[in-house]
Amino acid sequence: MKIASYLLGGRPAYGVVTDGGLITVSKGLGSKYASLRAVLEADALEEIRAAADGQAADAKVEDVQFLPVITDPTKILCVGLNYEAHRIEAGRDKTEFPTIFVRFPTSQVGHNQPMIRTKVSDQYDYEGELAIVIGKHGRYLSEDDALSIVAGYTCFNDGSIRDWQRHTIQFTPGKNFPNSGACGPWMTTADEIPDPQDLVLETRLNGEVVQHTNTDDMTYPVREIISYCSTFTDLMPGDVIPTGTPSGVGLARTPQLWMKPGDVVEVDISKIGILRNPIEAEA
Repeated sequence: MKIASYLLGGRPAYGVVTDGGLITVSKGLGSKYASLRAVLEADALEEIRAAADGQAADAKVEDVQFLPVITDPTKILCVGLNYEAHRIEAGRDKTEFPTIFVRFPTSQVGHNQPMIRTKVSDQYDYEGELAIVIGKHGRYLSEDDALSIVAGYTCFNDGSIRDWQRHTIQFTPGKNFPNSGACGPWMTTADEIPDPQDLVLETRLNGEVVQHTNTDDMTYPVREIISYCSTFTDLMPGDVIPTGTPSGVGLARTPQLWMKPGDVVEVDISKIGILRNPIEAEA
């Protein structure tokens, strides 16, 4: 099952993605669950499945404004340097543990919405990533139990302002400019992706492939990431964990390749879909 968050007629909605369009299940469930995060907090994904069963699509994909899959996450915990070739091209030392930093919810937009290049830098880089959507509370989870709290997976573009990211050893400033990243287009539920280490991830800039990998190349796999994060914090329904980007980023190219206004960037992950965003300049 694929579930999206969007604006329908200017009002927040969520629904099931089908070949024929969107089944807006929030029309019936919205009084109980205001958002997809609220559905996850109530462990009510099966209610979405039941509400969509046998229903026809009521909206076309092209007629809605997509929002980030989780519009109001408590936490976005990002994993950095999680593919060895990317660590090497970034010139970073090996670490014994995953590199974790945070993004703020205001730093992300949804599918087809413009990612914004700040006016204070032209070093705007793409980072295609697989993101985990947490579905249940978890703390001190073993790697064997880690996948039990996953609601599903989505695509993420960890758009990075590289000069600001490299001001210090802390990544936070370069990762949190408003509307600089993207999440979507929807979440594929975990039952359809039993092995998150068997997915093909590809990033394209203006149609040209700039990143291509299989998620089995991760240094720290999904199970280990969830276990590690659940040790230092409570993982809560609706938390989002982007799992890192592969090699091929614009920073490491000669000449360097930065996203600019007028560009279109796509993050394509098998079994999920294509997250597509135009690039616009900050007003």
